[in-house]
Amino acid sequence: MPHNASAPHSTWAPALAELERGLLQRDVAARALLLAALAGEHVLLLGPPGTAKSELARRLQRLLPGAHYFERLLTRFTVPEELFGPLSLRALEDDRYERLTEGYLPSAEVAFLDEVFKANSAILNTLLGLLHERQFDNGSQRLPVPLVCLVGASNEQPQDESLLAFHDRFLLRVPVQPVDDAHFAALLQTSVASAAAPPAEALIDRPRLDALREQAAHITLGDTVLGLLLQARQHATRTGQSVSDRRWRQLVELLKLQAASRNATEVSEWDLWLLPFVLAAEPAHGPGWTDFFMHHVAQTAPLPLDGLERAVTAFEQQLDIERRAPADAQDDSAGKVALAKSIAGPTAGESEMVRITSERAQRRYSPVHIAARVAQTDELLARLQGLHVELVTMAHSVLGAARAHDWLPPSWLAQIESVHLGRCTGVASLLAQLQTTREGFAGLPVDETKVDRPAPVTWQDA
Repeated sequence: MPHNASAPHSTWAPALAELERGLLQRDVAARALLLAALAGEHVLLLGPPGTAKSELARRLQRLLPGAHYFERLLTRFTVPEELFGPLSLRALEDDRYERLTEGYLPSAEVAFLDEVFKANSAILNTLLGLLHERQFDNGSQRLPVPLVCLVGASNEQPQDESLLAFHDRFLLRVPVQPVDDAHFAALLQTSVASAAAPPAEALIDRPRLDALREQAAHITLGDTVLGLLLQARQHATRTGQSVSDRRWRQLVELLKLQAASRNATEVSEWDLWLLPFVLAAEPAHGPGWTDFFMHHVAQTAPLPLDGLERAVTAFEQQLDIERRAPADAQDDSAGKVALAKSIAGPTAGESEMVRITSERAQRRYSPVHIAARVAQTDELLARLQGLHVELVTMAHSVLGAARAHDWLPPSWLAQIESVHLGRCTGVASLLAQLQTTREGFAGLPVDETKVDRPAPVTWQDA
């Protein structure tokens, strides 16, 4: 059942592959960035320097034929001229206050602003209108800008409340962390990807983008997704997170575009993998939203298997007790064992006489006792077998849907596979363990003259 995936199978796969090329553990950021660009939304990448944030933005620009790119590192000393262009001296001569915007942010289709929350209020106020309305006030004129996607980067959340409105303009907010220890060796051995032109099939031209957005307008949500979104709102309320009506609507539009990019007619519950990156206002809320998706959609919520594990252990312990039980008082087998050992000698090892006599020294059980133990074990075996069939069926269903989804990050798929395969393997192991115990009960020494019935094996269930 294991499966590896690295890119969607849709027509957008080449573009995504180009974004991810040579980068490790950037599957989530690459997918979020590409979907944001397709939807005309903006992305905030949260993480320390040196984690390929600007590289992703540059690669996005190369995917858009003829797109202009703008990049700046912002500080509290950054002035508007650095972002929006210098004042036009000729316009000033005519008493007009206008900027020369060519080559600056108002003329870019893709922009990257590093340390975006360190800008001063004069810059932030202008950016708010530029991001939300795609308009730039140049003197007395309000001009449209060609901006497709602005990628903001920061190493920290905004601390000042005055920045919250600007923070809200980024529909997708994606944590980006350094490569972990498991991928460190690969990082050291991975060559730096060149800035070669992407292949033609990876390019996203304007007609293709317009067609996708037109298709997205006809996508429906469906009752399942509507129900999950209602539960998501309840989760936000329960955890004290405020999500504006505008953000909920923007989320739905993004989900529809994702569905359209898969050539679907309805939003899938698997499209909701985007929830943590749209609804979490700060990184600390992200894991809760990830768990919401994993538990409600990927069916990875913990199962109460502890009781079954205790039951299997209880049967094993009971079998051990009954195997070690000495013979009844009236049975002189113990004395015969001692005599057999003295005859065999201390260095002779276990002779056939000792083995046979030792077996006879074990307590013997009535056929009724053995049948009762086997029957009770069979009951638990049937329960475990039913659970195993249920888990295998669930795993096939969930993993089939997960693997078929064009946008689900491979790192998330690996987590989902691990949970479902681990469950199936764990229950299969309990089955094998209990089957061995059953055979042990069935093989206990028998005394046909006995008719005693044992008390059932008990355990503390969860």
